[in-house]
Amino acid sequence: MRPFSARSLATVLVMAAMLPLGACGGGSKDRPKADLAAAKVTTIGVNSYLWRASLDTLSFMPLVQTDSNGGVIVTDWYANPNSPAERMKLTVTILDQDLRADALRVAGSRQVNQGGQWVDAPLQAATVQKLEEIILTKARDLRRTAINEG
Repeated sequence: MRPFSARSLATVLVMAAMLPLGACGGGSKDRPKADLAAAKVTTIGVNSYLWRASLDTLSFMPLVQTDSNGGVIVTDWYANPNSPAERMKLTVTILDQDLRADALRVAGSRQVNQGGQWVDAPLQAATVQKLEEIILTKARDLRRTAINEG
């Protein structure tokens, strides 16, 4: 079995990186001020910047479960249209209310279609690491934007 192809990985990561950050738009002045501290965001059970960045990053994939209090996002299987014989699904877990790298965990599964049957295949660790980097970068950008608007 071959790992997730470089072309498919590149397409998934480019699509995730290019997603607009809808929460960053210039909003109305009547909006309540966000809590800008990196820790103890209380409107949901986990860090709101990590949560929003995770949803933005995974928005091209169908979502099966989202639990903002528990900090869990589970996607359904996603097949890149350019590589329909392979698919992946992801679980993102936010472990803390602090905006830190160790407060985020991404796990994934990959399958390839062999003779009409989906068969489990390895997912490269670099895929998970890259998705974590994308989410963390977006979360930091969201926080920076919120601070600058405040």
